[in-house]
Amino acid sequence: MSKPARKQRLSVYLDPAVMNRLADHAARRDQSRSLIAEAAIESFLSPDAAERQEAAITKRLDQFDRRMVRLERDVGISVEMLAVFVRFWLATTPALPEPVAQTARAKATERYGAFVTALGRRLAKGPKLRQEIAEDVGPDE
Repeated sequence: MSKPARKQRLSVYLDPAVMNRLADHAARRDQSRSLIAEAAIESFLSPDAAERQEAAITKRLDQFDRRMVRLERDVGISVEMLAVFVRFWLATTPALPEPVAQTARAKATERYGAFVTALGRRLAKGPKLRQEIAEDVGPDE
């Protein structure tokens, strides 16, 4: 039987922040810093390191894509909601004569302040409108 090869010593200089992270990681795993460093170097030098890195990047891109789809959906809901409201408002609100219009503008300023306050409360604790709208509603429904 042959003897197992003896490990060879390597001295490296690490940035203090990297050394602290290495020490913390080794302590959490209850392993030596040397063993953790050896595993990291082995992983870096292994032929499938590029494949693992590509898999990790692909996973992150997939997560990003899902977030973008949700964002696109939420923006679409907001735009449609605003368009429906504006169309309804324009169709149902008659123009006011000037003496009444001044009073209406003053009242509108007051009501707008109340609206912004209510919106702030809803955003702070809400459920959000986008959470109340089913994601699987088709165009026919």
